[in-house]
Amino acid sequence: MHSFDAALHALHYVRQYPLNRLYPLLQVDPELETLPHMKPSQLAYYFQITLKQAIQLHAEFHQVYQTDWHAFYAKQQIVPIPFYNEHYPISLLNVYDPPAMLYCKGDITLLQKYKKIAIVGSRKATNYSQKCLTAIIPPLISQNIAIVSGLARGADRMAHETTIAHLGNTIAVLGNGLHYHYPREHKTLQLEMEKKHLVLTEYPPHMPPQKWQFPKRNRIISGLSDGIVLTEAELKSGTMSTVEYGLDHGRNIFSVPGDIFSPLSAGPNKLIYEGATPVLHGQQIIEEMKNNSSRK
Repeated sequence: MHSFDAALHALHYVRQYPLNRLYPLLQVDPELETLPHMKPSQLAYYFQITLKQAIQLHAEFHQVYQTDWHAFYAKQQIVPIPFYNEHYPISLLNVYDPPAMLYCKGDITLLQKYKKIAIVGSRKATNYSQKCLTAIIPPLISQNIAIVSGLARGADRMAHETTIAHLGNTIAVLGNGLHYHYPREHKTLQLEMEKKHLVLTEYPPHMPPQKWQFPKRNRIISGLSDGIVLTEAELKSGTMSTVEYGLDHGRNIFSVPGDIFSPLSAGPNKLIYEGATPVLHGQQIIEEMKNNSSRK
């Protein structure tokens, strides 16, 4: 493995800095040739961390630097995709803080071949979300649009399973490493997607789920997608962070209107009031995306 690849793999294995955090280092060491020889004080400067944190980073980096990363990931049937790889999605590279590395299991051609729509919603999503997705997803599949979601309980699971049931392609973005199945009841679904669809994460395989990792994951869901559909969500739902990322990324925002007395419709209804496109059927999304493309 080239020295740049080896250094980046080792660095990302111990610290999952997004690409923008690496820019100061890459400006002075574009091939990462001097990274293995840097002192903790230099690491502290380039990564804007404390000396204590840099000392720990220095030690952890050198513990794994000599790893044969190709063999390490091949044995686990994991495909690492660094930011300069041809399979790395351009749409994700264009966000403010793209992951420096993606770890994938499944069909990585889904990252390049298909238009993508993210579908997100509450973990407490009701049968109303399921009925809406049955109307929204099949037309998207007919246009070779892949469905992106986060493999969480509720709306995410509904989105993945509805896509699979209608013979479409779906991508799950995890907030943990690929060694973990979270939530546990989604293990069977995750394993199926790893074989026939695509599961990816910015976290190395050994990293367990942590609460703070899931909001960060949402920027990847948005970054991968051409548009975002919100089904059900409370006003202060964590799901809304995906929509906020989408607005920052200039994505099309679609919202499923709902019962004005339901707390789970408060988020989507508020988005519609603020200008999101109300969606009643998947064909609307297709037409809106075509109209937006023609205006560019």
